[in-house]
Amino acid sequence: MTTSQTTKLALIGLGQMGHALATNLVQAGYPLTVYNRTARKADDLVRLGAQLAASPTEAVRHADVVFTMVTDDAALTELTTGPAGLLAGLQKGAVHVSCSTVAPDTNRQLAAAHARQGSVLVAAPVFGKPDAAAAAKLWIATSGPAAAKAAIGPLLEVLGQGTHDFGDDVGAANVVKLCGNFMLGAAIEAMAEAFTLAQKSGIAREKVYDFFTSTLFASPVYKNYGKLIATEHYQPVGAAPAIIRKDLKLVLREAQERAVPMPFANIVFDQLTATVAVGKENVDWASFAERVSENAGLGK
Repeated sequence: MTTSQTTKLALIGLGQMGHALATNLVQAGYPLTVYNRTARKADDLVRLGAQLAASPTEAVRHADVVFTMVTDDAALTELTTGPAGLLAGLQKGAVHVSCSTVAPDTNRQLAAAHARQGSVLVAAPVFGKPDAAAAAKLWIATSGPAAAKAAIGPLLEVLGQGTHDFGDDVGAANVVKLCGNFMLGAAIEAMAEAFTLAQKSGIAREKVYDFFTSTLFASPVYKNYGKLIATEHYQPVGAAPAIIRKDLKLVLREAQERAVPMPFANIVFDQLTATVAVGKENVDWASFAERVSENAGLGK
């Protein structure tokens, strides 16, 4: 299969990230059918020309490629293999592009289910907040069958600024995604501790942020998340603490299975757990940095 403007697409899951992916695909001229449990989230996409389906099965019935972007492993498994799932309607030879942050073994198991049906799964988790998704500036990690990855290459170019491949093992890209989310969490914890130490020493948090992000740590992660931490203003919401807590739980599970001690991952997980426990919902996940300030006696 090769992709062209006549390639029929489906996308399931219209949260902030999925909606941005769908918008870019339909604006690029691809025939697109979408499904979301809350149908009204598709209203503007329908106005752009997308078709709205009543179930995952219906959404993928004529699709050559289907993208999924959902919250967790259970949701992805259900919409793939459930009674109204995409495997019940997907045609042979079609490609399922799994963009969700899930356990590597989840994509491996779903890939096996696809193989039995004559379709293919490619893992393609993404790095970037919703604004990056809207601007088609995501970084995309891929893994899975080479022919399928080559076929969807033009579609991924519509969605991101670069794609990096990690081989044939369909679980590999999700290992990379989990590693990346852990590294982001470790950076947030490090900045929170450093800025809090500076503040308690009489130095403005934002001044320290300005110095480091223009010298030693002049990178997007430190600049973007660092600004939230320095100003202690955790808006807009990229991902909620509960969602990334789920991701860190997956990190720790994978580490346990591979016998990899990850003490920093435990710290980040505990900070996210505390943030979820105090009811922090409508804030970016970087807000777990507040726990560092609170522990230092600087809570608001």
